[in-house]
Amino acid sequence: MQLRYSFRLYPSAGQCSALSRAFGCARVVYNDALRARETARSQGLPFPKTGDLSKALITEAKNAPERAWLGEVSAVVLQQSLRDLDTAYRNFFDGLKGKRPRMGAPRYKSRKDTRQSVRFTANARWSITPGRKLRLPKIGDLKVKWSRSLPSTPSTVTVVKDSAGRYFASFVVETGPGELLPQSMPEVGIDLGLGHFAVLSDGTKADSPRFLRRAAKRLKKAQRDLSRKEKGSKNRDKARVRVARAHARVADARREFHHQLSTKLIRENQAVAVEDLAVKGLARTRLAKSVHDAGWSAFVSMLEYKAARYGRTFVRIGRFEPTSQVCSQCGVKDGPKPLHVRVWTCGACGAVLDRDINAAVNIARAAGLAVSACGAQVRPGLVPAPRGEAGTHSTPQPATARQAGIAVLQGGEDVNCVPQAALRPVPQRVDRQHSA
Repeated sequence: MQLRYSFRLYPSAGQCSALSRAFGCARVVYNDALRARETARSQGLPFPKTGDLSKALITEAKNAPERAWLGEVSAVVLQQSLRDLDTAYRNFFDGLKGKRPRMGAPRYKSRKDTRQSVRFTANARWSITPGRKLRLPKIGDLKVKWSRSLPSTPSTVTVVKDSAGRYFASFVVETGPGELLPQSMPEVGIDLGLGHFAVLSDGTKADSPRFLRRAAKRLKKAQRDLSRKEKGSKNRDKARVRVARAHARVADARREFHHQLSTKLIRENQAVAVEDLAVKGLARTRLAKSVHDAGWSAFVSMLEYKAARYGRTFVRIGRFEPTSQVCSQCGVKDGPKPLHVRVWTCGACGAVLDRDINAAVNIARAAGLAVSACGAQVRPGLVPAPRGEAGTHSTPQPATARQAGIAVLQGGEDVNCVPQAALRPVPQRVDRQHSA
């Protein structure tokens, strides 16, 4: 499979100018090609082919006085810009045919876009120097912060400038079958939520870090400073970068957490099952901010590609499975329950079930995994013990909403009333690879 490795770049002032020139030339060629195709469509003419556009907008345009500056950048960058337009059209038409989710038609790029990128293929003859620098044609040798080694020789490299003004080199590499992990016995189901980010079928619960909520005060101050700056001024540009950097820190911390937890689950379990959540639907509710802060889709994508890479089994069950309504002990469907009900008693067998752990067990069983409720908070009985009597403390503890059995609606089925001893720390090993 193909993986993408990203490394931080530290270009000099002259190299930043060269990269800005490459970003601008690639954007101009993209917009010219899009304009040519839209003009042909409106006039009823045949759809221009990529070869014809390349000849007219790159080769011949370099000889014209108004486009002579296209020769200052690598021709491969301009060719890849045309390929990006082809990909955009292909995705648009595939969405109309139902082959993929629908997306809008290609749009013109703006020079004011805060994120810009250019791509170099092997034809550009880019290389990594003996001094471990990235040599790009007509740009120079860029300093790279190598956080890890590449598993194989990269096929392409994409230079990206994000909204925070940071530069990254993104390599696409091929991985072989030599990274398969040894067979492991555990098989686990995962119930994702907001109160706890992930609840496993073995009773383990991982807290939701809520990175965006924790950084809300700092983000609010940075955004307030930005709103007070005069539009078009240099100070406003500086304030915008400060806001972007604050958001980038939140995104980086969230991605780090996703990588740590997903790597831990893949290494310790032979099979992993998750529920196909309707994230787009939940993002239109009053819980939208918390849903986006959790980042379920990115986490599930990491689980999927890491399972394929390391030889694990990944299963995604349907979102309409009644995982919270079925007793994991006897299999009797007890019907829907309000969200504030976090622990319930099965009317058929009398088992006392934790709502989230019961859902995780049912997710694993719906995926066909051989799991049990061993170790989970499931026990026979008629009435669960009050939370205040379920444990002992060296000093009296104040009454809280959790101890009083009052569940706060956090979205989905993920607000849990469990002792903190049920939590397990996430290992510090990081696996930052991304699926290409």
